[in-house]
Amino acid sequence: MASTRKPALRAVNSPVPVYQLHIELKYLKPAVWRRVLVPASIKLPKLHVVLLWAMGWDGGHLHEFVFGDDNYGMPDPDFPSDPPMLNEARVSLGRALGALKSFTYIYDYGDNWQHRVKVEKVLPPDPELRSPICLGGRNACPPEDVGGVPGYIEFLDAIIDPGHEEHQRLLDWCGGSFDPSAFDLPDVNERLFEIKF
Repeated sequence: MASTRKPALRAVNSPVPVYQLHIELKYLKPAVWRRVLVPASIKLPKLHVVLLWAMGWDGGHLHEFVFGDDNYGMPDPDFPSDPPMLNEARVSLGRALGALKSFTYIYDYGDNWQHRVKVEKVLPPDPELRSPICLGGRNACPPEDVGGVPGYIEFLDAIIDPGHEEHQRLLDWCGGSFDPSAFDLPDVNERLFEIKF
């Protein structure tokens, strides 16, 4: 007697395109930006880590993605938001983007660092891409907890002026020195190499 069982379904890993993303902190001049490659299938929680490490943030603060009218993050049932926060856990970048070409990534609600993330290119699938890659960038990431854009501008004013009353205190606070034009591509890629797809 012939078996009437259906064959087991199995997931097929179809190739996904690679996005070349341009990430720039809003409201700062000169611009602080990075250019990275990630697959369209990357889930938003992992993309959060890619954006953190590419920019130079340490982490430890809340974040949010804004794709058009949709906000993704980690919803807190004790603190409902308007618009409602959608759970980012299983959502891929490609799915969240849809037909959009850019989105906003917010890091640290206190400092409110807003990053404009633009899809510069959609590249063919690359099975060799096993970690995100930073292709370039400019300028240093601001220090954590510096007070957002206004605080960062005040911080820079103070550390470049030895006569400023906050000069020494802020230099001590940031570890003794800070070069706002610093950007180390090999260092960024060393961090990103720890993230696996």
